[in-house]
Amino acid sequence: MENSNKDKNISRRKFLKIVGIGTATSAAALYGCTSGTEKSSSTKAARQIPTDKMTYRTSPKGDRVSLLGYGCMRWPTIPSPDGNGDIIDQDTVNELVDYAIKHGVNYFDTSPVYVQGWSEKSTGIALSRYPRESYYLATKLSNFSNYTRENSIEMYRQSFKDLQTDYIDYYLLHSIGNGGIETFRKRYIENGMIDYLMKEREAGRIRNLGFSFHGTVDVFDEVLAMHDKVHWDFVQIQLNYVDWRHASGANVNAEYLYGELVKRGIPAIIMEPLLGGRLSNVPEHIVARLKQRRPEDSVASWAFRFAGSHEDVLTILSGMTYMEHLQDNILTYSPLTPLTQDDYDYLEETAQLMLKYPTIPCNDCKYCMPCPYGIDIPAILLHYNKCVNEGNVPKSRKDDGYEKMRRTYLISYDRSVPKLRQADHCTGCRQCVEHCPQSIDIPAELHRIDRFIEQLKQDTL
Repeated sequence: MENSNKDKNISRRKFLKIVGIGTATSAAALYGCTSGTEKSSSTKAARQIPTDKMTYRTSPKGDRVSLLGYGCMRWPTIPSPDGNGDIIDQDTVNELVDYAIKHGVNYFDTSPVYVQGWSEKSTGIALSRYPRESYYLATKLSNFSNYTRENSIEMYRQSFKDLQTDYIDYYLLHSIGNGGIETFRKRYIENGMIDYLMKEREAGRIRNLGFSFHGTVDVFDEVLAMHDKVHWDFVQIQLNYVDWRHASGANVNAEYLYGELVKRGIPAIIMEPLLGGRLSNVPEHIVARLKQRRPEDSVASWAFRFAGSHEDVLTILSGMTYMEHLQDNILTYSPLTPLTQDDYDYLEETAQLMLKYPTIPCNDCKYCMPCPYGIDIPAILLHYNKCVNEGNVPKSRKDDGYEKMRRTYLISYDRSVPKLRQADHCTGCRQCVEHCPQSIDIPAELHRIDRFIEQLKQDTL
């Protein structure tokens, strides 16, 4: 971050003191709008998890990559011993990595900005216990706020130190598209960073060079057109059975993105196969619909099978915080049962059913955090989405059960989000907007939710 911004923005240390790392997801997932206990989607108790059945894909350079990739954005956390927020639970991270590797997972994706800047170090500690040639390591140039060449090179070199490695298998220009084509040019072209990274690839310190994409089609097309000069080794895109033809906001349909990569023979790496968890936390009638077809499989497995059934996909990333999620995903890809055409049609019908639920396209990436006013943005949006999917968003006093839904929503909101971090503290500064890969107008959504909550409170008067 540039010096001029230091006084304007809350510091990472202060942010961790206030709330710790990763509390938004845990709070929203715990309370939601229901009083019952969440049922695990894992089927591990009923089905044995094999250690030797993982599906692999081979890259143009000969890398044999597991179809399930480990996204290191959501490492588990525990309270800090000094009481100042949370810290990464390294013992549990080691346990998750050990289990993943034992069961065939060999691709690990991180970034200098994940888990408030601690993911690379934690990932490096866990993987350094294994032979370097036994896994593939991906990280990113996440130079969002300071585009200078000096800062960008410093970030690049720090990744090697934190990851305890002398080469990176897959290096990405991180989340291009945010801010439009001019921002892309400032981050990577005008400062000479693309040329620098191409030379690093020639020197062998980068084995594969690519980019991750969130944005508009004009940015994607222009950057992809650089393929003749840069030779992109891979591209990371958001792909799932809803975004395939129904991408929200400024994002581009995954069908187009994937098709353009296939034309050029560029392998695709997939992020957000669960659409930020929304495709595993679906309304009950959609759960029943999917379970009717494959009773033993989790709801999430349908989304992972959709992503994996595309042949030019190299690996699918999942940010697995809990062992049961890791186990369920390993089951799905050990081995993969590809979708039939009838399955594809069934999921397209399911996607159209999902579109009837007006959720906010928040994927809990936390790029919007920390908020300078201490607002827990992801927790607010995730709580709202969960209540929408559960059918527990009261609309009119004339609705059956309105009073019960109203009380449930207000109580669960206070449980999910501390009062000092709720939507009514948003000043509309818009600092969060430029960092959101889903192009959400975050202040507008926070103000809408706050007005809704105030109306629910007024109904008690």
